[in-house]
Amino acid sequence: MCGIIGYIGERQVLPVLLEGLRRLEYRGYDSAGVVFLEDGKINIIKVKGRVFDLEEKIFSELPKNPKSPGLGHTRWATHGEPSDENAHPHFDCKEMLAVVHNGIIENYYELKKELQERGHKFNSATDTEVIVHLVEDFINQGLDLKIAFFSALKRLKGAYAIGLISKENPEFIMVARNLSPVVIGLGEGENFLASDIPALLPFTKKVLFLNDGEVAILSKDKVEIFDLEGNRVKRDPVIITWDLASAEKGGFPHFLLKEIYEQPEAIKHTLLGRVDLDKRDIDFSKEGLEKEFLEDVEKIFIVACGTSYHAGLVAKYLIENNLKIPVEVDLASEFRYRSPLINSKTLFIAVSQSGETADTLAGLRLAKKMGAKILSICNVLGSTIARESEVVLYTQAGPEISVASTKAFVTQVLIFILFTLYLKKLFYKENEKREKLEALIKLPSVLEKFTKEVHSEVKKIAKKWYNVGNCLYLGRNILYPIALEGALKLKEISYIHAEGYAAGEMKHGPIALIEEDFPTVILAAKETGIIYEKTLSNAEEVKSRRGPIIAFVSENSEEFKKLSDDFVGIPLTFYEFLPIFYVIPLQLFAYEMAVLRGCDVDKPRNLAKSVTVE
Repeated sequence: MCGIIGYIGERQVLPVLLEGLRRLEYRGYDSAGVVFLEDGKINIIKVKGRVFDLEEKIFSELPKNPKSPGLGHTRWATHGEPSDENAHPHFDCKEMLAVVHNGIIENYYELKKELQERGHKFNSATDTEVIVHLVEDFINQGLDLKIAFFSALKRLKGAYAIGLISKENPEFIMVARNLSPVVIGLGEGENFLASDIPALLPFTKKVLFLNDGEVAILSKDKVEIFDLEGNRVKRDPVIITWDLASAEKGGFPHFLLKEIYEQPEAIKHTLLGRVDLDKRDIDFSKEGLEKEFLEDVEKIFIVACGTSYHAGLVAKYLIENNLKIPVEVDLASEFRYRSPLINSKTLFIAVSQSGETADTLAGLRLAKKMGAKILSICNVLGSTIARESEVVLYTQAGPEISVASTKAFVTQVLIFILFTLYLKKLFYKENEKREKLEALIKLPSVLEKFTKEVHSEVKKIAKKWYNVGNCLYLGRNILYPIALEGALKLKEISYIHAEGYAAGEMKHGPIALIEEDFPTVILAAKETGIIYEKTLSNAEEVKSRRGPIIAFVSENSEEFKKLSDDFVGIPLTFYEFLPIFYVIPLQLFAYEMAVLRGCDVDKPRNLAKSVTVE
């Protein structure tokens, strides 16, 4: 998830690009760069760091005659650590072309090898650089720029939003989209492109949205849209009515709600390049997770904090059920001060959104010192935990602005699902059932629809309960960690005291709290078999003491519909996917409760996004 801005027209190009980048910095902030024409040459200025650092570098270099067309980019690293070299834009060999890109090119390794064999020299570790060299390669074969660009796009696999400019063709910008957003801004004698609407609003409110598999050619006076076969596409412009403040949140009132709704997209990016439906295969080998690294593992430790710890608890159920390998899940702050029994046959998995969590990093260093194999799951390429791990599996959640974590959690859970199914293939020679892999591929679209539908139901329930002072969350088996996560979300953003409990433990203490104004949130899934029946019994124990029940349960659960005060139906799915489906309505419930209570949803009191001290 990166931010792109582009401009062609008569304005001073650098102020336009920098203003756009400032409004897109929520999409990425490990490096930034701009490209523009200057005295007949393409000039690139880029830097590791934030847009502020880029502005300082531009000020120190003082370009004398910057002209459009120009492109800007703020990066969220996926391939190649944050650095000046890996920052966008990127040149071709002859510095005649420059490109910016948001997304992931899945087949970049094969393309890079092919291009290197034909003499292309690469200056970064990014997947993006193959795009500009691929276009150059087609030009070297005698094609003009436009045909070369279309030809290159047909070779790319994965997600992309691409902007490309040419020294020899300064009269237009080439733009393409597949699975990554692109918005075209329309002006008088000028046109713009961006990853998101906020970057355009200072200049125009008249926009065109590109669809997947489409290419736009922007000149000063017109915008032409084509499909990949070169057929012209007609598209009517849209007038944006948002103000700048709401536009930064994509029209959502808070970043937290925006990020809840971004979860299907985050899942889509996390799946990219890892699931092959035709081969019924899940593959992490390109990320360094080979059979040799894992085959003598006898025990797994998963260490994390907060929401990431709950993802680790989900993983325990997944791994032990499917692989029969014992798994211990530790809070990082406890792990580092006990005496864990670790040796060379231990796999240590660190889970951290930021990759900088102090306690988790300390646990990793302890495990490494004791001889464990080190694997990490994190969201920030080049972070300390990533650098100090032997193997890293990156979630592709993109930046989270709101302090309370949402899409980082679901992508961590998804990585653990893929990890489990991958190991099952490696060691049991079992390719997963096609139906399950099809369900994986369809997860983003199914969850997008489900999120919209369930939100209205949850909002009604929140209006009924937002004044309560306490809440109990109950779940069993793989839904027990989701009960913990639901309770955590409620307490951290709405300041309501909430406890997550294993439902079978309720009678060992918490049942004493049950009374008429003390709601119990119960999670139960028919996919868990007898566990569902046991949870139903726990719900009846609550009801017999006149405790109100808010049920998040399988949609065909007639028993819970009769028993509950409020009922939210969850679609039936595969066992492994239950945590993702059940956590979304709990996130929305916590959000709506917090809004009704007037809380600062995105910046809860006393909390920080990344805890980098003990």
